[in-house]
Amino acid sequence: MDHFHLHDGVLHAEDVPLDRLAEAVGTPFYCYSAATITRHARVFRQGLAELIDPLLAYAVKANPNLSVIRLLAREGYGADVVSEGEMRRALAAGVPAERIIFSGVGKTAGEMAAALAAGVGQVNVESEAELQALSALATQMGRVARVALRVNPDVDARTHAKIATGKSENKFGIPADRIVALWAEGAALPGIAMQGLAVHIGSQIAELAPMERAFERLGALIADVRAAGHRVETVDLGGGLGIPYDPALPAPPAPDAYGAMVARVTRGWGVRLVFEPGRLIVGNAGVLVARVVRVKEGASRRFVVLDAGMNDLIRPTLYGVFHDIRAVVPRPGREVASFVGPVCESGDSFAEDRATTPLVAGDLVALMTAGAYGATMASTYNSRPLVPEVLVNGSLWAVVRPRQTYEELIGADRIAPWLEERE
Repeated sequence: MDHFHLHDGVLHAEDVPLDRLAEAVGTPFYCYSAATITRHARVFRQGLAELIDPLLAYAVKANPNLSVIRLLAREGYGADVVSEGEMRRALAAGVPAERIIFSGVGKTAGEMAAALAAGVGQVNVESEAELQALSALATQMGRVARVALRVNPDVDARTHAKIATGKSENKFGIPADRIVALWAEGAALPGIAMQGLAVHIGSQIAELAPMERAFERLGALIADVRAAGHRVETVDLGGGLGIPYDPALPAPPAPDAYGAMVARVTRGWGVRLVFEPGRLIVGNAGVLVARVVRVKEGASRRFVVLDAGMNDLIRPTLYGVFHDIRAVVPRPGREVASFVGPVCESGDSFAEDRATTPLVAGDLVALMTAGAYGATMASTYNSRPLVPEVLVNGSLWAVVRPRQTYEELIGADRIAPWLEERE
């Protein structure tokens, strides 16, 4: 459920008409609903009601806007981060360091040092080399790193290949048959406190069975580690539960079904569970609002050309995925058109041959379910400035990231000294 709805013939975000926002901030722009984010955060927590004190660590990569992170921090969420920048954002938004999980397969020495200095609650280690490097840094800094080993369970998440992370051929995690030996090595290293295991098999997962298989394999590993004489205190089950993009497809499992499965599989583990929801919380809470530049009649298709492009929302181009497209002020009737952007690429397309309300130049459309992996994956390709982000709360709204100016965009460049003009 989201809080984008038609009222008096105009698409609203909560109590704010999107056409009014477009007049105020220009197009294109991202709009997020605080009520939707809050509701999803609470529904996910309620789905885990059978569990004792789980740590819910919002996956910052999904939407790293400070206001979004702050809103979730006020709901008691921690943060799952995969870079120093994301960690800094989480801290700046008010997430306590001990509620931050630092993940990622390629942590640099600088990032590991920053995590140690901040005192993050857990570092999810993905290789023996990383564990040894972390030990050396922690010892040098006089710190102790609380570590979980990320397991690669060799489970197919049955999701898009580019967001599957749990198969043996993926770059993520440590093969299960190496975990017990690596745990023993970590327990003997200075500056390391071994505390848990972690797993994450992918994103936008539409069924529970792959997750259940991965969790069962993790349960067997917990028993193996304990049988070798070690304590396992935390288990990070990752995120990845899917959300509905295409209304014509079956909805992914609900949080309560997911929570029931987790409670059943993890019964008797005797650990604190950690979860990393991202898309599930913010995906349906955001839209990208764009204006129709013109409607172009091609030889075989009608094209609706928007002022938003693949640089603003790359998911359709990168993954070939569906985003519902709604007119902000719909008209009676239906027509079929392909929605494209102004970027100089044939791949700059949002939808092909989509049935839609009749549209003309100047109309506004909303690309739905754009709150996750939207603005955060945007670029300035074609020297197009990054678009603003707006957060709505009831009848209130605020620009939570302003539109990048051309001066800011171009001013980041520097002319090489030998190319400077000389009098």
